[in-house]
Amino acid sequence: MKPMTEKHLAVLRRHMVEIVDMHFDLAGMEIGKDALDPLLRDAMLRVPRHLFVPQSLAAAAYQDTPLPIGFDKTISQPFIGALMLDLLDVMPGERILEIGTGLGYQAAVLSEMGAEVFSVEVVEEFAEAAEQLLSALGYRVEIRVGDGSRGWAEHAPYDAILLTAAAAEPPAALLEQLRPGGRMVMPLGGADIQQLSVLEKQEDGTLSTREVMPVRFTRLEVAS
Repeated sequence: MKPMTEKHLAVLRRHMVEIVDMHFDLAGMEIGKDALDPLLRDAMLRVPRHLFVPQSLAAAAYQDTPLPIGFDKTISQPFIGALMLDLLDVMPGERILEIGTGLGYQAAVLSEMGAEVFSVEVVEEFAEAAEQLLSALGYRVEIRVGDGSRGWAEHAPYDAILLTAAAAEPPAALLEQLRPGGRMVMPLGGADIQQLSVLEKQEDGTLSTREVMPVRFTRLEVAS
């Protein structure tokens, strides 16, 4: 069998986005909308997801399933990853904090959408690999190794914060670093099943929470 070309991969990427479109349509009542944000959709069509998984899994990168990336971590199912970014409601020029860089796919999509992205990763090997790959692809993303629950205060306040790991409650430091009127998307709950939630910080500092759907994520790790 011949190796896949960029043309083949582009077809698979388009198919992945069409599957995400179908999920949005089917789950419209749960999500609160039945179509993917056009800016996000275009970004997903451009970002080469197959480069953000181990090379041995590149052919499976566009399937609608989570994939292992090492250190007992996974890259999220494309639909769930897209849903989290859509709920974040990103606009070009906004300052976004991501907790859990992984190999950098979500950060690349956010950057492709025109956001200013800062990302914190607890696994040093992931942070190094993501930094090299994102730089090679021309994405300007700031990455640091550290405890995601502490955020990245130097660049606060953020317009939006994305957590790709679960916690029983939103970390206090992250809420402090979120600007009034900003939003945070994260899985809230225990070790097994959580609720993917959108938290909005009101102008007076109070927090409103909307539960979207049940999900299952690994727990937020706290660095020693």
